[in-house]
Amino acid sequence: MSATASRQRHDWSIDEINALFALPFNDLLLRAQQTHRAHFEPNAVQVSTLLSIKTGACPEDCKYCPQSGHYNTELEKEKLMEVEKVVSQAREARDAGASRFCMGAAWKSPRERDMPVVEEMVRQVKALGLETCMTLGSVSGEQAGRLAEAGLDYYNHNLDTSPEYYGEIITTRTFDERLETLDHVRGAGMKVCTGGILGMGESERDRSALLQQLASLDPHPESVPINMLVKVPGTPLENVDDLDPLEFVRAIAVARIMMPQSHVRLSAGRENMSESTQALAFMAGANSIFYGDRLLTTDNPEASRDRRLFQKLGLHPETRDADCRSASDDAEAARLARQLHVNRVNQLAVDASA
Repeated sequence: MSATASRQRHDWSIDEINALFALPFNDLLLRAQQTHRAHFEPNAVQVSTLLSIKTGACPEDCKYCPQSGHYNTELEKEKLMEVEKVVSQAREARDAGASRFCMGAAWKSPRERDMPVVEEMVRQVKALGLETCMTLGSVSGEQAGRLAEAGLDYYNHNLDTSPEYYGEIITTRTFDERLETLDHVRGAGMKVCTGGILGMGESERDRSALLQQLASLDPHPESVPINMLVKVPGTPLENVDDLDPLEFVRAIAVARIMMPQSHVRLSAGRENMSESTQALAFMAGANSIFYGDRLLTTDNPEASRDRRLFQKLGLHPETRDADCRSASDDAEAARLARQLHVNRVNQLAVDASA
């Protein structure tokens, strides 16, 4: 793979992205694999755990979300968790193999009275040796600065879908407001975690346009969660048609090619995916998952099932040290590994002809 093909680009056209989606499946996965191996250890998967620190009664009307106060999903509402309980959950996640602990609150944006509490959560979880991530809705520049000062590593704020389809899914927050929050996060010096949800009735072009928006961010998001819609009874999308799993895998592969140095997370929806689908997603370049039995309020494969799947596929959790290496370090390690392989093949050829 050429250096040009694996560098960061922010100028992808819709026609170029559609052409990637249209590649023969094997060709697409090969290109995604080549890109992946140029930047990452191919069998390492970054493992995160996600905890809902405040559940339900969200004022947003996101049509996919069981936490929205606009829909009756029989979700039990919970107040903001105590810091000690969050730290206890983080410790268990660390001991189970997670390297990053993500905390999510069902807010449109955090209130001033809650900021000191979430800042203390960040400080104490960080002290456990874990990377920290939060998703709290929209944040101002001042709030982003306070979270960064507390030690927050990542802030998650998904774009969800294409700008054109966005109004069909959410009306209480604009697409531009989401981009503004990401600007505040980046301006505060934190890493960006942002992706989208597939299977919400969007068109193929919408999937291309979502990835175009993500790749236009400069720099690319460090983490890109690609979610499969979890259809929750009581939400407006509970009866939407299922997305073909192979189309989902294609999206993972295209995301990997377009954002070569980002961690692409196989995120929500894994509970309903077969092991074969997940294996194809890892082949397509997914190298991050949420680990544990819950994703905020929806099911996720149990940790023991993930461990068995990792064993079957020869995968292993990525270490903090590997995650913190620069992209140039990753590329150099991959180049050296390829050169070592070539040297071994050449040596075998010499031995055979001797």
